[in-house]
Amino acid sequence: MNFYPCQRQQSAPATRREMLTRCASGFGALALAGLRSDRAFSGDAPAQPGSAGHGPHHRVRAKNVIFLYMDGGPSQVDTFDPKPMLDKYNGKDPGQYFKVEPTQFNNTGKVLASPWKFRQYGESGIPVSELFPHVAECVDELAVVRSMTSGFPEHTFANYFLHTGSGLQGRPSMGAWVNYGLGSECQNLPGLVVLNGGLIPPGGLDCFGSGFLPASYQGSVFKPSGTGVANITPTDSTPGAQRTKLDLINQLDGLAADQFRQHDSIESAIRNYELAYAMQMAVPEVMSINQEPQHIQKLYGLEAEFAQTRVYAAQCLIARRMVEQGVRFIELTCPKVSGDRWDQHGNLKQGHENNARAVDQPIAALLKDLRQRDLLDETLVVWAGEFGRTPFAQGKNGRDHNQYGFTVWMAGGGVKPGFVYGATDEFGYKAVENRLEMHDFHATMLHLMGVDHKRSTFRFSGRDMRLTDVHGHVVHELIS
Repeated sequence: MNFYPCQRQQSAPATRREMLTRCASGFGALALAGLRSDRAFSGDAPAQPGSAGHGPHHRVRAKNVIFLYMDGGPSQVDTFDPKPMLDKYNGKDPGQYFKVEPTQFNNTGKVLASPWKFRQYGESGIPVSELFPHVAECVDELAVVRSMTSGFPEHTFANYFLHTGSGLQGRPSMGAWVNYGLGSECQNLPGLVVLNGGLIPPGGLDCFGSGFLPASYQGSVFKPSGTGVANITPTDSTPGAQRTKLDLINQLDGLAADQFRQHDSIESAIRNYELAYAMQMAVPEVMSINQEPQHIQKLYGLEAEFAQTRVYAAQCLIARRMVEQGVRFIELTCPKVSGDRWDQHGNLKQGHENNARAVDQPIAALLKDLRQRDLLDETLVVWAGEFGRTPFAQGKNGRDHNQYGFTVWMAGGGVKPGFVYGATDEFGYKAVENRLEMHDFHATMLHLMGVDHKRSTFRFSGRDMRLTDVHGHVVHELIS
């Protein structure tokens, strides 16, 4: 056999070892060619149809994002932003001390002290409510932002704003923008995965959609149990039979593409069929959390007494396994607990305690597990709701929506650990120091991913659209 067609004929290798020695350079060239055609490994690889094709604009700090979405809006003054003035003026008329803005339901009660105590933790001394005893152990990993604001006081619009940078329905989600600009390192799982714990946010699946971006960038919703995705198990008797069907579908799509030229719906359908075929092997593997060592399952809370803790533990553990597979953006929704989402217009104590009990241990385990696997420095973990809560009561024992100042936090992925940024006023009502808008938050996330938010655009309806619209600045103080 001649492995060097441009050279004189040589005798065949005497042994398998000699053959492999002679072919080593050829194997390396084949591997290099394969890697260079993959945008995850080569900056000059050709872009997929409909993708931004820019790759990273600058140094990449975070390769993946895990977004811990706290549906309903946790109360900042009961979690990570303690306010002693609430204790001092508990039960007083809030209008005597500050201007009370209109709220969602305008059922304004008295100043309401937090039912929970705060303690300082870690070397950073950041105070954390007793709602989060496990997350408190990881406080030195967190960059706590106490000055976040939103433009909307109602769940649906605020969720669109948080997820897409716009209060309008139908815009691309931040996960879609990230994958549009960078592609995915994983070829057999979606680049944007939503692990649905039981609560799809108000606003529905458009919170995870691709909007005007190609349809292949929309989020894929997984359940954190069983097969994760419906119909993932092949029904054909042999792999060949299924492959024949898929090839026929591709031929039909190709004929349509020839007739109508390049069309997003057709191109996305072709890519989605191929991805679905590859997922048949990858999904069962990534969902097999029972293969994890017993101490890891216990760490996350898979053996917890509270059923919702077990649900969120599975979500967090699957998210870590997906990061290991190269999934670019993973969002976790909350499990449904007694008292509903973090939206406690009444019965604040029981509602927030149930929600915190569900997520506290799994989140802390996720941070610890990522750290011990050397994955946290390249994985950006984000904890956020769509807005916060008022420092005064709604009725007697609830809190209304508050978009004027609330808390989010980030960890890993190049953020400054053990750090507090911004502040609300002495009652925890409005941001008064280093006030941030959602566009700033998105710009900073994209920057950590290596993307310049002003340069990652998509031409739509006569203008270059972007996640941050015409707003946003990178908060360099949050970056290590």
